[in-house]
Amino acid sequence: MSAEHTDPTRAEVCAVAVADAFAEDGETLASPIGLIPMLGARLARRTVNPDLVLSDGVSLFVADDPPLGESGQEVEGWFPHPRVFDMLTFGRRHVMMGAPQLDRHGNQNLSAIGDFDRPDRQLLGTRAAPANTVNHRTSYWIPRHSPRALVERVDVVCGVGAAAARAAGSGATRFHDLHRVVTDLAVLDFTGPDGTLRVRSVHPGVEAEELRAATGFALELPDPLPRTRLPRPEELRLIREVLDPRGLREREVPTR
Repeated sequence: MSAEHTDPTRAEVCAVAVADAFAEDGETLASPIGLIPMLGARLARRTVNPDLVLSDGVSLFVADDPPLGESGQEVEGWFPHPRVFDMLTFGRRHVMMGAPQLDRHGNQNLSAIGDFDRPDRQLLGTRAAPANTVNHRTSYWIPRHSPRALVERVDVVCGVGAAAARAAGSGATRFHDLHRVVTDLAVLDFTGPDGTLRVRSVHPGVEAEELRAATGFALELPDPLPRTRLPRPEELRLIREVLDPRGLREREVPTR
């Protein structure tokens, strides 16, 4: 796909929405987990936030933004795991994780589906979700917005929502900062009543009833519905020619 093709795809709209989620972070370590989050974070550093810090996920800060599937070649710092854990506790990181289940309060489940003693499906486990959500800014990427992903109540709390953090006390709220949820249908944040999910915008072509039907709890939608912004020409060029020339993004979010 060339940059001359001017109609943005749903995947490209999602990538730009992810980039916008990192726009206000300044000099912060971004930890995008997954293909669209990685694409969006690299796009953010090329456009809306040049101070964003990215690592290779192992031990190095990298200065360049290679195409998806390739490693950075310009090293700008050593970042071994002990320093990672030191940094995590001071709020200077923004992680974008996946969420097999996410409820309206921002509780996330990465661990198991069903009753915890006899789960229907075993997932990754809690991983770093509890520490992430109480120590620094956290966003979520959900590639399939559905009632199975956006649920009334998660089966296991891994990532901590606003009410759960408040109940845990000041140690859990000092850096607690749930920021955005980007899905293949919409962008949401946590500025609803009592820190609950609120729709910021729906992607082009998505209507209110489709979004309601794809969500496992009642959504209050603004009228008229704000639309997620389209990629600018330079953003499309970067996505198509520089950051994802093989079009891997379309496998994650197929064109409808």
